[in-house]
Amino acid sequence: MRILLDYRPALRERTGVGEYVHELARAVVASAAPHESLTLFSSSWKDRISPDAVPGAHVLDRRYPVSLLNFTWHRLGLPRVDRMTDAPFDVVHSAHPLLVPSAHAAQVITVHDLDFLDHPERTRREIRRDYPVLAASHAQRADHIVAVSEHTADDVMRRFGVTRSKITVAHPGTPGWTPREREPDAGTTLFLGTLEPRKNLGVLLDAYERLLSRLKSVPPLVLAGRATPDADELVRRAQRPPLAGHVRLVGYVQPDRRPEIYRDALVLVMPSHTEGFGIPAAEAMAFGVPVIAANRGALPETVGTAGRLFDPTNADALADALAAVLGDADLRREMREAGFEQARQFQWTATAARVRQAWSRALDHKKARRG
Repeated sequence: MRILLDYRPALRERTGVGEYVHELARAVVASAAPHESLTLFSSSWKDRISPDAVPGAHVLDRRYPVSLLNFTWHRLGLPRVDRMTDAPFDVVHSAHPLLVPSAHAAQVITVHDLDFLDHPERTRREIRRDYPVLAASHAQRADHIVAVSEHTADDVMRRFGVTRSKITVAHPGTPGWTPREREPDAGTTLFLGTLEPRKNLGVLLDAYERLLSRLKSVPPLVLAGRATPDADELVRRAQRPPLAGHVRLVGYVQPDRRPEIYRDALVLVMPSHTEGFGIPAAEAMAFGVPVIAANRGALPETVGTAGRLFDPTNADALADALAAVLGDADLRREMREAGFEQARQFQWTATAARVRQAWSRALDHKKARRG
């Protein structure tokens, strides 16, 4: 089986989608059968993929501007990727909910979440332009769909009118890090992710202000992630009293530095309006960090009973949850042990196995259409 995987989301900063693509590729190569080959497709005017981005995978790198290629792919279905690469493939797998056009291959799309349908204002311009108007038709035309959670799969069925048999759920996995043996004596409250509107960081800052006024000693709040232009006011707020000096903005964290960020955390907070899965929550639990998460999207599915859930519209509820967890070492220990157990179900080897099933089903669907 010859697979082409769109690697572009992992080309620069490996946030959620990029991390999923990269780790999926690594797991596929590590467990590849002799008849299987994986090719990573990349295209950018200025950014080049490393030939050994994923050792064992082939690399096809083209110098097309990302925005131009996306426009012609999304709107015109051209150029077909087989013509761009001069290589035959059995399956082409898009990292997003819009198809990678191909003349002959079975086509698979990945759906992480459908927040762009209800809140396009939380997304970047290209997504606002294309995803709300095109995603349903692309999902219906795809030979198969990969969803990163049961929550997302249910949304795809309900919103796009596709059958459950056309969807394979392939959860993200967790890194093979050695869990920390003990929590830090003086730790932090951690948020890890892109600083953007859908992450709901305003409520997190509201809750943190309440803690500062309520408690004598509050661990510093670390916001780890690249700030989008839409987060400018949030950044300015974090740098003004009463938050100034209590909030650290550390920017994007390279993948090999993420264990350092988790090692210093007493708790991870995910206040997002919605998440298709929430990779930081799974990573934190696997590393031994308790998780407080919003009770929306797929986060309840990801953290299970190991984490504390709260209403993301209620800053007081988040402040209460933070105060309870930060103030009780025994509770953190219980959450840590429960988190280890919850995180064990998320393994990249299992992700690769489930995605292989999706590829096989896509091929079967393609053959049936031809027959």
